[in-house]
Amino acid sequence: MSTAGRTPKDVLEYAKKHDVKQLDLRFTDLPGLQQHISYPISQLKEDTFEEGFGIDGSSIRGWAAINESDMLLIPDPATAMIDPFYETRTLVMVCDVIDPITRQHYDRDPRWIAQKAELYLKNSGLADTAYFGAEAEFFIFDNVRFDQNAHSGYYFIDAEEGRWNSGRENNNLGYRPRFKEGYFPVPPTDHYQDLRAEMVETMIKVGLDIECHHHEVATAGQCEIDQRFDTLLKSADNMMMYKYVIRNVAYQYGKSVTFMPKPLFGDNGSGMHTHQSLWNGKTPLFAGDMYAGLSQMALWYIGGLLKHARALSAIIAPTTNSYKRLVPGYEAPVNLAYSRRNRSAAVRIPMYSASPKAKRVEFRPPDPSANPYLAFAAMMMAGLDGVLNKTDPGESLDKDIYDLTPEEMKAVPSMPSSLEEALSCLEDDHAFLLKGDVFSEELLETFIGYKRKSEADAIRLRPHPYEFALYYDI
Repeated sequence: MSTAGRTPKDVLEYAKKHDVKQLDLRFTDLPGLQQHISYPISQLKEDTFEEGFGIDGSSIRGWAAINESDMLLIPDPATAMIDPFYETRTLVMVCDVIDPITRQHYDRDPRWIAQKAELYLKNSGLADTAYFGAEAEFFIFDNVRFDQNAHSGYYFIDAEEGRWNSGRENNNLGYRPRFKEGYFPVPPTDHYQDLRAEMVETMIKVGLDIECHHHEVATAGQCEIDQRFDTLLKSADNMMMYKYVIRNVAYQYGKSVTFMPKPLFGDNGSGMHTHQSLWNGKTPLFAGDMYAGLSQMALWYIGGLLKHARALSAIIAPTTNSYKRLVPGYEAPVNLAYSRRNRSAAVRIPMYSASPKAKRVEFRPPDPSANPYLAFAAMMMAGLDGVLNKTDPGESLDKDIYDLTPEEMKAVPSMPSSLEEALSCLEDDHAFLLKGDVFSEELLETFIGYKRKSEADAIRLRPHPYEFALYYDI
């Protein structure tokens, strides 16, 4: 069933044709975890696409207080598909969240923020479409244990492919990627070719457009599956489905997937390098005759990303664990500069193709713990702010970062070193997000307050296991 111009009537006919029994409605909370509620398919009628389905939003993270918790879910017919995992045939749709009193979009619905960002772009007159292509990396583990209480705290992860299992006495056939050498060995060193292939085939069944898949740099099953770019909102919807499929295919194989940015000490973390470009109709606006084949608009867009990168970090790298990855001198792109090839720069201009249609910028600090609706919207708003204000991105960073002198390094600003610092940067610099009412002060205050109390402070208040190794005998 084509998604273009799909109507509620089309969805009902599709459900009848495929003998669907259940309806599954999905939406996303403020931190970025997808939620769902299910109904018998008989509850879905043409008028329910306008009337919606009532839910209690009081227990959804970052949402309303209990005294104003009634919400409506309005299914988006363009997102309808049959779930590939449920035993009972189930029609899935992504929903917009509506306030039942005002009948307006709920301001804390992340999907609405992405929709407002697209409206703002069109109303700006600069372009009519923003395309995003995000490369989310992940780990595949065989066992995970963790706990934290008043008198103990630990985590334990294991992976058949983990290099640390090379000395195991039983059931050991070797062939494991060395630390930082997992890019791109063939099987049997790459243990997960077949598993990734099934993930890809399942993604294709549910309508995702997949370009390639491969093992990533780290040992212990770090992988990447690349989706083709799409519009801002569609790419965010696709990222939620991407995570859902990956987790569930792995789970069927008795394995566990994590999108934590840095689950392993001493090996590469997982990023979500995000390619982005602006178009007018069929005309790519980032292609030109300036640096790396870019247009002036693209350079100004880069200027906006770099200017606001420290504030963006709270949204695009929004966990305390994110800053175990964003560490200077390691693999992460913390340097707030741009380059055509230097992967230590925050913004890279891919040079794989000379085609104007392929011209884009790649923002490398984001990681897959980000809420894609908020992250894509915030990055576009920063880039547009750069275009509107003609923000000069400065000189490109084409040298190897390790060849720079200490004086040269001081001139290159960097990303924040902690979630707490990132949240403070967002507090100080967020006016660019408020344009067009895309983000609101109230939403940003809610987001910052939630992150600070539930995550940054929660980690800061608890002893860390390594502190015992450092200080127990002090």
